[in-house]
Amino acid sequence: MIAKNTVTPTARLIEIFSAIQGEGLNVGTRQIFIRFALCDLRCQFCDSVHTWNAPASCRIERSPGLRDFEIHSNPVSLPILVEWVERQNVPSLHDSISLTGGEPLLHAPFLTQFLPEVRAITGLPIYLETGGHRPEQLAIILPYLDSVGMDLKLPSVSGESHWQEHAKFLQLCHDSYLNVFVKIIVSQNTDPAELERSALLVAEVSPDISVFLQPVTPLAVSEQFSSIPVFAPTADQVLTWQALMKGFLKYVRVIPQTHKMLNQL
Repeated sequence: MIAKNTVTPTARLIEIFSAIQGEGLNVGTRQIFIRFALCDLRCQFCDSVHTWNAPASCRIERSPGLRDFEIHSNPVSLPILVEWVERQNVPSLHDSISLTGGEPLLHAPFLTQFLPEVRAITGLPIYLETGGHRPEQLAIILPYLDSVGMDLKLPSVSGESHWQEHAKFLQLCHDSYLNVFVKIIVSQNTDPAELERSALLVAEVSPDISVFLQPVTPLAVSEQFSSIPVFAPTADQVLTWQALMKGFLKYVRVIPQTHKMLNQL
């Protein structure tokens, strides 16, 4: 009789920490952030270039919010990750767990095993932050999610174009009765025709889905990787774009990256 070869699931991480959510529908709430390594997009405004590849090590906060990081090697096994999250889970402190990156859905097979276990242990809702371009991977972990923040990438701002994938992704979220919202990064280069196309895409799924226009936070020169400069839009531009999208959708909010203002990670 041949014994089964059981391999412990692992994930490649950037960091785990406790902080205030600075974007979208959950802005202002306290979350345990699990930042996964690897991303298959190359958005021109990206402020997390360090997540594009998998580093040899990751950093884990010892005490929630104190930034007293320990350094551990990658990849990380499922039991160890559960242990680290459980250590962060001070009673009554956190509102949810945020899966962020990078692109967390590149770890979908791992998440199918990790999420049921971490939910059972912590009792916290699971929130996915995603580029919104991998519907097949989303389908695998849908039963374990409570809410999704889906980026909709404007080609004029990000350099990425994933209209069909975004439509499938959003429909899956809506059909699964998840609490889903859409985040759109806007800059001075935003093409209004793309915003109209975005509004129609969302409205076709449901006009009740909230959309967040997020003015880009310009990167310091040392953080820029693209030769194409990205500048924040003017107030007049943002007001015009919000009015345009509200012609199709009920809820269009403008919120910048508040965690940058609060000096949060």
